[in-house]
Amino acid sequence: MKKHSQLKISLVAVGVGFLFAFLVVIVAGRNPLNLLAAIIKSISGFNILRPNEPVTLVNTLNWLKYAVPITLTGLSVGFAYRTGLFNIGGEGQILVGGTAAAAVGLLVDLPPIIHPIVCLVAGALAGAVWGMVPGILKAYRKINEVVICIMMNYIGLYATSWFTRACLPIDPATNARTIDLKETAVLGKVFENVPSLFNWGFLVAIIGIVVFWFIMEKTTFGYSLRATGFNMEGARFAGMKVEKNVALSMMISGAFCGLAGAVLILGEFGYGRIQTSFDNFGFDGISVALVGGSNAIGILLSGLLFGLLKSASSNLQMMNIPKEVSELAQAVIIYLIAIQYVVILLLDKFHGKKDKKLISENTEKGDDQL
Repeated sequence: MKKHSQLKISLVAVGVGFLFAFLVVIVAGRNPLNLLAAIIKSISGFNILRPNEPVTLVNTLNWLKYAVPITLTGLSVGFAYRTGLFNIGGEGQILVGGTAAAAVGLLVDLPPIIHPIVCLVAGALAGAVWGMVPGILKAYRKINEVVICIMMNYIGLYATSWFTRACLPIDPATNARTIDLKETAVLGKVFENVPSLFNWGFLVAIIGIVVFWFIMEKTTFGYSLRATGFNMEGARFAGMKVEKNVALSMMISGAFCGLAGAVLILGEFGYGRIQTSFDNFGFDGISVALVGGSNAIGILLSGLLFGLLKSASSNLQMMNIPKEVSELAQAVIIYLIAIQYVVILLLDKFHGKKDKKLISENTEKGDDQL
């Protein structure tokens, strides 16, 4: 098989996913133009069906708001995957990261700019500790990290719920959340006059992308991690500390998810949460990493795509299209990426036919010249 770039495979999958969504809308007897209008409105705020409506930043900012946490969780899954590991424990790491950030935001007094930074660091450290457990068990006891991560998700769910109720000040009006964080700890909105919760947490995602790229592509440490993932025994033979690399990889992966949890608490909610179920940001990160090919730029673009599909749900409903259509498109994209070798085979077949056609045309020209 010819080698095709991950970008080409992802673009094919995204195109087929959107095409499938359009076909579903047509079969359901709805106007496919409404689907296109909802997507365009989610990106730009402009309604092509009603061009006289005023264009606002709300839709665009909501799209970017959704993209921030799933980009961070995508970086988490992608980092682990590049080192031969599969971090499916993002949900637990997000929960402990968000709870740690809430604790610092409620219990510690710090100046305005320093306070949210310390909260973010606390969230990253909590996520790193939660990721360290499956990392150490994988490295030194050869226990499959997927099994441990799944169990750690549920431990995180119940542990953070207990900790929040026992150690943090609870809002007496609801008894289901903490009181509001201190104003100095909150990540403020980028545009105060726009009714969107898009906040300065987007800078955390940008910094995360740069850190991911720098570690993986520009450091010997990143090379050591990738070598360990590619061939553990070969890396050990080359003198690399394989067990240490595995543990550190899961810690860094957990730190990205911890940051995602902290950004959600500090920027979107503004209080500590007592959760009884998962938000699925961690699982969305798996999709983002797969579609993005586990590289920094790919994850950024993939995070923007899945953020768009999430933010488009409300606009779809306003245009008389079920919001599940966006979930269908997302599912098709993920399935196609998962069976990417089939896509590669189809691309090879297409290019093979194209090459044969060129050879045939060149042969005919040669015969004519003779």
